[in-house]
Amino acid sequence: MPGAGTHEPPREPAGGPAAADRGGGWRLGPWRASWSPREHAAAVEAVRDAIGRGDVYQVNVVGHASAPYTGDPGPALLRVAGLPGARYGGVLAGDGWALATASPETLVEVRDGRVVTRPIKGTRPATEAGRRELLASAKERAEHVMIVDLERNDLSRLPGLGPVRVEELFAVRRWVDLWQAESVVSAPVTGRLDLADLLRAVCPGGSVTGAPKLAALNEIGHLEPVGRGVSMGAIGWVAADYIDLGLSIRTVAVDGSRVHAWAGGGITWDSDADAEVAEAAAKAAPIRAALAGDSGGGATA
Repeated sequence: MPGAGTHEPPREPAGGPAAADRGGGWRLGPWRASWSPREHAAAVEAVRDAIGRGDVYQVNVVGHASAPYTGDPGPALLRVAGLPGARYGGVLAGDGWALATASPETLVEVRDGRVVTRPIKGTRPATEAGRRELLASAKERAEHVMIVDLERNDLSRLPGLGPVRVEELFAVRRWVDLWQAESVVSAPVTGRLDLADLLRAVCPGGSVTGAPKLAALNEIGHLEPVGRGVSMGAIGWVAADYIDLGLSIRTVAVDGSRVHAWAGGGITWDSDADAEVAEAAAKAAPIRAALAGDSGGGATA
């Protein structure tokens, strides 16, 4: 899986769904969500209730939607992988399945004696006003710093690492038509670093779970109506001399008959339910537009 924009470009999937239909004819049907905007808003309020009880500080809630399709999904998946701002853009495919990612977020990278994670939290439209609003938002900054602290703690528990430090805090990066806040957390490798220990420490990513992580996962299990599938996991490269894993946000999966997509956001005490529903829709919109392409479909049901 290509990662960090430094490896080979994504290739059209071979042997994936509808691989025999090379004549095109791609058409995307109407999207059907696993929960309505009202149900999503109710989940936001349920998280705020849990925060009020002292059970959690932040929970990332994620919704799922799927749409039927006909024809060859390969070109549509390549459009997703090619979205601007994707640090991990690519396509994977097998017998009867395929997925595409346009993830901007580094879950963990190990290279040149250094471990790095780049959590992303905080979203606004990619306008100058949106950039100023994101930088000035106390709510977004508090949500972001909470996850940075969680990631620092995850790395600090690993043997074989030196002091963990925040190299960059709340830097604004662009993904398609959205500004997002990103930090860089790193530690030097000072001893033996076991891959299994590393993955146990960082998975699942703090930015797609919440804090405390185990309590947040418990809330997620109760609130989300369907599983997260390939989303919110890890995708990238593991080699003898480096590791580069992206968090599989902005990721879609295709089976023999449907396209699946996920989007969500972090909920804190200061969250507004309607704003959180709108933010999830804004994150999903570029993915849906890329998938629709020339299909003429993609309406929401």
